Amino acid sequence: MRFTPEELAAARDRLVPDVAASGLRVLFCGINPGLMTAATGHHFARPGNRFWPVLHASGFTPRQFKPAEQDELLAHGLGITNVVARATAKADELTAAEYREGGRLLAEKVARLRPRWLAVAGVTAYRVAFDDKRAVIGPQERTLGGTRIWALPNPSGLNAHWTLQTMAEEYGRLRAVAFAPDDPAGDELPTGV
Repeated sequence: MRFTPEELAAARDRLVPDVAASGLRVLFCGINPGLMTAATGHHFARPGNRFWPVLHASGFTPRQFKPAEQDELLAHGLGITNVVARATAKADELTAAEYREGGRLLAEKVARLRPRWLAVAGVTAYRVAFDDKRAVIGPQERTLGGTRIWALPNPSGLNAHWTLQTMAEEYGRLRAVAFAPDDPAGDELPTGV
């Protein structure tokens, strides 16, 4: 689907509903919706964003889903939300106050949905939202109630120092832990939407 520059500009500040349910294994968290995501209503919709290929390459999904198939993630114990809800052309349009407020709202959402893992796709966004300047890619010491946190590389095509392969390896590390056979969640499926 192609959009004119005017159609994309009209998507600025739109909100995109979460793909979420209670009890997910992993709730992926983007920085904020881009204009293509806001225009389509589908997360990580911009061509060149590597989220969907990385999800498949890391073993989270049995095939590469298209953004329009995002609701199929729920059947796999996965969901998507954002640190900041409003759509912008670039993440650098967001203020530190928006990130901090987004972190507060995200903590409330996590308390309500209780995913096993919150996977923030962008370590810089995680650092600002949760005031953790020393955070690095990987599992974090901080938890939100019983939810553990993993900072992942941002799948944007602009994050060129992470290749599809190295990104899939990092996402795969999370998958191995989140779906470990000894995980107390067992084979429970998420409930509600």
